[in-house]
Amino acid sequence: MSFLSKFLPKKKPVEIKNNIPKEKNSIKKTFAVYCHAHHGTTGDKLCPKCTALLATVMTRMNRCRYGITKPICDRCEFTAQCFGERQAREFLTIMNSNRGRMYLKHPIMSIKHKFLSMGVDYARYEQQKKRDDKAKAKEKAAKGRSKEQKEKK
Repeated sequence: MSFLSKFLPKKKPVEIKNNIPKEKNSIKKTFAVYCHAHHGTTGDKLCPKCTALLATVMTRMNRCRYGITKPICDRCEFTAQCFGERQAREFLTIMNSNRGRMYLKHPIMSIKHKFLSMGVDYARYEQQKKRDDKAKAKEKAAKGRSKEQKEKK
């Protein structure tokens, strides 16, 4: 085995990537596209309402409970807790209503964001599947125990 290990490539440790700067950039561009379309702003300027919401979003991202391993905000289960109900609703409205425009203005970034969101959705699906399998196993074990107790009687 040591003979083969000399020629095989060494396993690299898993690197945790900090996606927060990319996410912030994506959110800023999305807000800009939304504000230009809905509030008539131009250039790098946003309306006061969008500027205030964007500042809140950026502050909350810095304080995210997940740290650098955070999922994208519009797929996170704690969005309402991070931003508050009203601001979370506004944020999700901006992020969700802008998809078509973002594909036209920033296609590569939009596609990357879509893949990230699909990854988050898949991870949630796998977690739910594990929880369901555990619950089924517990239920099956409980039924097995109850059958054994009935047979002993």
